[in-house]
Amino acid sequence: MKLRVATALIAAAIGLACVAQAGWIFAKGLAAQALIAAAWARTEAGATDARPWPWADTRPVARLQLGRGATLFVLEGSSGRNLAFGPTHDPSSVLPGEAGNSVIAGHRDTHFGVLERVSQGDRLRVDRPDGRTMNFEVSDVRIVDSREKRIGLDADSPRLTLVTCYPFDAINPGGPLRFVVTADLIAGAGNTPPRQVARAVSSSRRTQKALIPVSSRPTVSW
Repeated sequence: MKLRVATALIAAAIGLACVAQAGWIFAKGLAAQALIAAAWARTEAGATDARPWPWADTRPVARLQLGRGATLFVLEGSSGRNLAFGPTHDPSSVLPGEAGNSVIAGHRDTHFGVLERVSQGDRLRVDRPDGRTMNFEVSDVRIVDSREKRIGLDADSPRLTLVTCYPFDAINPGGPLRFVVTADLIAGAGNTPPRQVARAVSSSRRTQKALIPVSSRPTVSW
């Protein structure tokens, strides 16, 4: 009898620990988006290097509106650390709105869980700190095996590729499947030009690789 009670107590403690850990992850993600939003506001006001927190090695480069009330701030740099705080832009791809394929990744169990409800024909909106606003339409939704597929960086017009792990309800993270949403710019659909002339694309970006892996961390469509 005592053994059963002890086993039940241990199981309950483990369950509570798991719930607390999951809650902490969500709380951290929500708090980070609030700090990133403040950094975004400073950037719009003219700040050149508005970091969400003093020790951050990243900055917000876009605001992504997925519809159904989902608005997310996108951080530059596809490190695991940055992914814990929000969706991230792969620096080997172009910035959202530039000619080419801009790749943004996020975790399936936090910020990019909303992708499960995205379907072909849905509209997305991207705002940039330079005042530019762009509207995209989802042209493709698919599940791919990251061991076999690569995302192409080249595109004749602005394109977004949103990537997260799959299945959304997987118990164990880190599997090979990816949920990939592709959206193309809707020409003239409420798009606004930037407030200032964008800097020229660096030579390193011109010579970037045309293909990268479809990883859980963005790296650019086929």
